[in-house]
Amino acid sequence: MQGFVDDRFAPVGAVFEEGLANGAEVGASVCVNVDGRTVVDLWGGFADAARTRPWQRDTIVNVYSVTKTMTALTALLLADRGEVDLAAPVARYWPRFAANGKERITLAHLLSHSSGLSGWEQPVTAADLYDWEKVTGLLAAQAPFWTPGTASGYHVLTQGFLVGEVVRRATGRTVGAVFREEIAEPLGADFHIGLPAEEDARVAELIPPATGKALFADPTPLQVNAATNPQVDVAATRGRAWRGAEIPAANGTGNARAMATALAVLACGGVAGGRRLLSEAGCRRALEVRVEGRDLILDLPLRFGLGFAVSAGMMPNPNTLYWGGLGGSLVMVDLDARTTFAYAPNRMTDTLSDVRGLGLAMAMWEAMALI
Repeated sequence: MQGFVDDRFAPVGAVFEEGLANGAEVGASVCVNVDGRTVVDLWGGFADAARTRPWQRDTIVNVYSVTKTMTALTALLLADRGEVDLAAPVARYWPRFAANGKERITLAHLLSHSSGLSGWEQPVTAADLYDWEKVTGLLAAQAPFWTPGTASGYHVLTQGFLVGEVVRRATGRTVGAVFREEIAEPLGADFHIGLPAEEDARVAELIPPATGKALFADPTPLQVNAATNPQVDVAATRGRAWRGAEIPAANGTGNARAMATALAVLACGGVAGGRRLLSEAGCRRALEVRVEGRDLILDLPLRFGLGFAVSAGMMPNPNTLYWGGLGGSLVMVDLDARTTFAYAPNRMTDTLSDVRGLGLAMAMWEAMALI
């Protein structure tokens, strides 16, 4: 284990070090920011399955669906500036999207996974994810799988393309470019939606689960569609095509420090790194629950705000945003305690209930006397 941990947060360091020692981790990073100040910034282990490359301070890794939080932050920033209207029909920016009963779907529906577009109706391949025009065109043409706004159904891959196309049409720039230019670079957050080739040497290798167990038992047709159309192999994350593309729901590359640095702007009322990016009201909009109940894809009870799940008694403070990524990455943004937590590992597990990140978060809450 390397890095820094404030004495008060020593329990976080102890849990992290134990994970490295007992084999729960191969390599990982964890970071905690309180009121704009970093109190935990740790990394350790190895960046590859063969354990030949030590995990360095600047090692980055694909964090899968935690990417969605960066895409959401970008949309919230643009909404706060008045460049997009979260309540407006998507078709205002993307006229073709109105086809097949989608004329009333809003950007808020997309961000809360309630648009009915949890997957593609037409067959798509993993290679199609690198073809922005094709995958967005298919989504624009199809009908929703359920009545928009009535339930959430996790938009595993589609959310990034849907929100990203609104961003592209509203600003003339891709969502990866807007995120980089307006958030990552100003804040010094080493997170990328579309990784330049010159950064490849820093990327940790994602290590797939040994068992290959299916995520869903007795899956519904919606779950089958979300999980297999397309089927994406973990090995793809090691290729230049995946890393260089913009897949804004799934191929973000960064580390815990980068994620905590970017998301701290929400925890701290719109100010990070000594500069204001959003208004406080613009940050708190993420907490507005748009849909709640058992998610049609994940089959879990969830409350979705704008781009994040919102705490429902599972966390010490009610005004907490969170989301995780396949393989274990996790972020939490506690607006009450002005605290941001981020965790990024490279050893994946075969379950949606990976508790490694939660164990670190619980140690953080213990240190803050919140539990």
